[in-house]
Amino acid sequence: MARFRIALIQVSQETNDFNPVPTRTSDFEAFGLFHGVEVLSIKHGQTGGFLSEMTGRADIEIVPILRALATAGGRLDKEAHDYFLRHIRQGLESAGRIDALALHLHGACAAEGVDDVEGAQAALCRSILGPDVPIVLSLDHHGVLTEQMVESVDALVAHRDQPHNPFETGQLAARLLMPMLEGKTQPAMAWRHIPMLSHQEQFLTSGGPMKQWFDRAREIEGRPGVLSASTFPMQPWLDLPDAGWAALVVTNNLPELAQELSQELADLAWELRAEFQHQTALPVDEAIARAAALDGLVVLSDTGDTVFGGTAGDSTVLLQALLNSEFGGKALVPVVSPKAARQLNEAGPGTNVTLEVGAELSGFYDPVEVNGTVTAIGGGPLDIGYDQQPIVDFGQAAILDTGNVTLLVTEKRGVGGNLPAAYSVFGVEPKKHKIAVVKTASNFQYFAPIASAVVRADTPGPGQSDLKSLPWKRLPKSLYPWSED
Repeated sequence: MARFRIALIQVSQETNDFNPVPTRTSDFEAFGLFHGVEVLSIKHGQTGGFLSEMTGRADIEIVPILRALATAGGRLDKEAHDYFLRHIRQGLESAGRIDALALHLHGACAAEGVDDVEGAQAALCRSILGPDVPIVLSLDHHGVLTEQMVESVDALVAHRDQPHNPFETGQLAARLLMPMLEGKTQPAMAWRHIPMLSHQEQFLTSGGPMKQWFDRAREIEGRPGVLSASTFPMQPWLDLPDAGWAALVVTNNLPELAQELSQELADLAWELRAEFQHQTALPVDEAIARAAALDGLVVLSDTGDTVFGGTAGDSTVLLQALLNSEFGGKALVPVVSPKAARQLNEAGPGTNVTLEVGAELSGFYDPVEVNGTVTAIGGGPLDIGYDQQPIVDFGQAAILDTGNVTLLVTEKRGVGGNLPAAYSVFGVEPKKHKIAVVKTASNFQYFAPIASAVVRADTPGPGQSDLKSLPWKRLPKSLYPWSED
């Protein structure tokens, strides 16, 4: 028998409170919902990274419980929330002896009536395993850290990059856990809440204030006695009384040092608070003109309808503007429009159709009437090489050629057209287009190999940069930038 039996659980969803469409278990099934031994087949994401660190270790037995991933969206409905609590409980209670738990969550998940889903899940695991079984929690750094999360686990680590590298985060969790199991480390954690929020335009860690903040965390990790340093620039779409950024440090049995260093990280974020508010997005018409003036394929970022930030993907703002524009060339535009997707599939390839698309889900937009030729239909689970989950369910989908716009209409959000493969699987060559609209304000890495530039458009929606005009109901107004104090 292996010396150590490590249970493995991943449940990951990022919630956007301004998307009214609830996230259901079917949304997790669209990205793959795995139980028991099925989990061991995962080669990507946090689970894949963790498993890669355990390969070839005869002293370790992995006890796979659950792996569930959904794209960001509205709050989990009660059925989905209860489903995961039930399967976590059943899996751990039936697993036999457990020596440690690797718990991979997101950190910004909420459900109907439950603000802190990860805290509830971590607390459940602790109640079942007892106080002496080590639990290492890995999170997306866009999560909102809570007392319940921190108090329920022994050590914690978060993503180090935006765009994310969840595989690395899984590896880091394994490297944090194993010395604990072997008696080589004794983690001490401390964290600080930072009373601020920021739009997502400064979230990339490759430059600007975010690079400065994350670089400091990496430097701190190189100091004696430090096991991990995590910075949490919370995603700005959760309407919570506890909203805000955070910094957390794990040391090897040095609690006072953990306190000191978490405060250092919090102080640096506060010093940089004005720089985090800097906005680069241009007004819609100006953004289109700018993209048209650049050479090559240009990514046009729909900042307000960021599917990777939990929006519904049904914005028609850039679609309407591009249809009205004489920008030259053609544009790739994705839109989530279930009714239109079904109509286009019924019409079939080669059919000329006129129909309304978009604005079916979020309540932020107006539908747009388009005329064009259906060039491809299909959808369902498609292998697009997405690093979080290669096979993604688009539901019914179709390509509509309107002349200056190649429109990808899908029943489900999928990846919001944020990967070139979302088009190439339908026989569309992205490189033959002038503009590619993406439903993200920061995840441009998938188009980077073929795009010459990125232009952000200041669009409205559940992910918009103008945070102050979103319909907040519970957010404390003591947060910066609402308050300067």
